[in-house]
Amino acid sequence: MPADTAVPAVPAVLKFGGSSFRTLAAYGELARALGERVDADGTKLVVVVSGQPGETEQFRERLSQVNPHPEDETVAGLLTLADTIGAQLLATALHREGRSATVLAGHQLGLVTNSAFMWARLERTDPQPLRTALRDHDIVVVPGGQAADAQGRPTWLGKNSSDLSAVAIAAAVGAPRCEIHSDVDGIYSTDPHLVSGTRLLPEVSYNIAALMSLYGAKVLHRRSVRLAQKHGVEIVCRLNRAPFTEGSVIGSAGASATAVVLNQRSVALSYDSDADADLAFNAFHGANIDTIRLTTGPLVAVVGGFVDLEEFQRRGGLTPGTYAGVPVTALRGSKVATHLAADGGEALHLAQQLHDILHDPSLAFPESLPTGV
Repeated sequence: MPADTAVPAVPAVLKFGGSSFRTLAAYGELARALGERVDADGTKLVVVVSGQPGETEQFRERLSQVNPHPEDETVAGLLTLADTIGAQLLATALHREGRSATVLAGHQLGLVTNSAFMWARLERTDPQPLRTALRDHDIVVVPGGQAADAQGRPTWLGKNSSDLSAVAIAAAVGAPRCEIHSDVDGIYSTDPHLVSGTRLLPEVSYNIAALMSLYGAKVLHRRSVRLAQKHGVEIVCRLNRAPFTEGSVIGSAGASATAVVLNQRSVALSYDSDADADLAFNAFHGANIDTIRLTTGPLVAVVGGFVDLEEFQRRGGLTPGTYAGVPVTALRGSKVATHLAADGGEALHLAQQLHDILHDPSLAFPESLPTGV
């Protein structure tokens, strides 16, 4: 068979979040490690990267100074630049190491979405651009969260959606695993940077991982878990620095989990009636924004932040909700209970208390808490 028509071997698909690139020197360090992996395994790589920490937020702040309520098309066009910059920096670091590498941006990648510019939904994947790039290069670098609609217009998969890009690519190229590298080596019983006494969950089922992500766990993007489940792609969580320790594996297996989910960017909104809360939930959910309709009142939790709540509700003709607090969720098996803290500081205290209760076998599941906790 002529070389140019040979079916390429399945590449390894890796994702590195923004915390991997706290300094510019980190691009060179990762480039060397990636080159060593190519040499050791003889495998080509697709590497999905996010922008440096805080860079997306900086773009958003600059945009809001020009227009406090920009249109979605403009937001999607500007905020994705952070990941584009990260991809190009890693590519040039690979070139300096003498590696054959190229960048495929969202409109070149073959990920096709609906025509929502923000929080776009993936509709299909054309693997041919990736296959062509892998035929000509050892490493293909992809800026996370980027795609295009059927007309070729750039779309954004949403905040922290590099995971979704990586899983979609793994499914497209037939990779059985997708490696997600972050500043923690796996999924813990709660955020180990914020709460003491946390426990690593070495095996997590797709359903538990998706549930934790829905309530705001920052380790993985919820839709990436569901996409992995659909295509049978195993997600391997690793540390983002040498020796790239493997912590948790997400797949069809996994024991029942006990965990506390805290995302200080999440916000609970209170509405005048259940009907108003239902309308708001349906509007947020319809826009592909992770949202939970809480059952303890006319409350809706918008997960993970990065949403202009006032403007979204205004555009949707919704009765605006009022701030009700930061949601903190306890999970034990099939039991789920969300509690509200007044602010981020109280949410940290509440998360620690809930975690201590959950892991004390003498205490009942905290479906409710005493007043003042």
